[in-house]
Amino acid sequence: MDQLWAPWRLSYVASAKPPAAGEPCFLCRGLAESEDRNNLIVLRLSLTVVVLNRFPYNNGHLLVAPIRHKGALAELEAEEIVQIQQTLGSLVGLLDDLMHPEGYNIGLNLGRAAGAGLPGHLHWHLVPRWNGDTNFMPVLADVKVIVQSLDSLWEMLVAKLK
Repeated sequence: MDQLWAPWRLSYVASAKPPAAGEPCFLCRGLAESEDRNNLIVLRLSLTVVVLNRFPYNNGHLLVAPIRHKGALAELEAEEIVQIQQTLGSLVGLLDDLMHPEGYNIGLNLGRAAGAGLPGHLHWHLVPRWNGDTNFMPVLADVKVIVQSLDSLWEMLVAKLK
């Protein structure tokens, strides 16, 4: 069997550990700092934050989360739920204009058993999709080709969101 080396994935594998007790999650850590670019934060609203996924499933993969560190839907206030949903809707429109995807996957992984890599801080995944974006690479080689750098995507989104 041939091997396709993907050393850029090492940072995810090596760092994909839940925060230790008392240590903030990556969303809260980013929110506490002012370096939005380094933390991949593209938008801060009163109750919601939008962050680029550092390890995207597809180009344009965004995370939309409440600013408050909450791990259960019942812990969210109605205003937070409304702003999250409105933000998802606005981002779909923005990505339609910028990237012209042919569809979206939008979802919440609730709990580690459901695939939540950060079960303590709710966040919705917004993943643009195109016909044929699942090609032979992920199917045969377990490799995803992302066509745009996170830095370039951050610049493009922040320019449009200002």
